[in-house]
Amino acid sequence: MFEHHKKELLSKKEFINRQIKYMGFSLLILICSIGIGTAGYRVYGKLSWLDSFLNASMILTGMGPVDHIETNSGKLFAAFYALFSGVAFLTFVGVLFAPVYHRFLHRFHLNIDDNKDD
Repeated sequence: MFEHHKKELLSKKEFINRQIKYMGFSLLILICSIGIGTAGYRVYGKLSWLDSFLNASMILTGMGPVDHIETNSGKLFAAFYALFSGVAFLTFVGVLFAPVYHRFLHRFHLNIDDNKDD
């Protein structure tokens, strides 16, 4: 997926194109995660669409819930969505910054596995 460390560094144009692709994929992860949360809070939490979106957004970013959930099914959904959100947000950030991290390592030739001099 990424170029080998012995190959040339990608040009700025190719890097920007790669970053745009990864931004699109990370945005897809974010939209799906918000959609799952909004629908779940709407169905199980009996909240309005706007309140459901607000709760899903706040949970996904780690800020915490806004509205109090009354139903048991809503509370179960909120618990599982909170667990899911932690993983989803870390995945979003990881996908978003993977090309930048790889370019940094490639640019400065940081190869952790290269211990031949020891």
